[in-house]
Amino acid sequence: MSRDKILAAVKLNQPAALPLPDMDVLNNLTNVRTDLVTKYKTVATAGGTFVHEVNGFDKIKAILKQNFRPEVKIISALNEPSDYIYTDTVKFEDRHNFADVELTILRSNLGVAENGALWLTDKQIGSRVLPFIAQHLAVVIGKDDFVPTMAQAYQVIGDADYGYGSFISGPSKTADIEQSLVIGAHGPRSLSVFILS
Repeated sequence: MSRDKILAAVKLNQPAALPLPDMDVLNNLTNVRTDLVTKYKTVATAGGTFVHEVNGFDKIKAILKQNFRPEVKIISALNEPSDYIYTDTVKFEDRHNFADVELTILRSNLGVAENGALWLTDKQIGSRVLPFIAQHLAVVIGKDDFVPTMAQAYQVIGDADYGYGSFISGPSKTADIEQSLVIGAHGPRSLSVFILS
């Protein structure tokens, strides 16, 4: 059967379109705006994320300085810690040049309290490979940038303009092989989240 015949058959057998559910019910149930930062910290920490509440970029730099030697390659999508390589300067480099990146620092404008996920788009990442190839990942987010649930996160990003986006939650890990947990199996070995107050 040709590709066109298969696609035509699929198109003919589509179920009738149904209206989307009314999300206002969910918004009203979770609109109490409980302490989303505390909820996020509890969930994210349980998933292996290091969460820091900070009041400025000087504190972020101090924490990073304690954990990373000055000679390692650090790429940042933020202008504030200006000691690091800025993502816009390496945006069009060959991806193989990122093999030795120790830390990538990014900014998120959306966090999900119920599962510890952070939403990142191509505008915040610079180069799509950076959050996945670095040995360690750090993400900065404002304390007011959290929503309670994934459903509400999808409401926020539904009409947004972006070419690429990804939810990131915790360091890379897998337990597929012999039920043994491996951290950093296919991405960053650690995720540090800095919540700006």
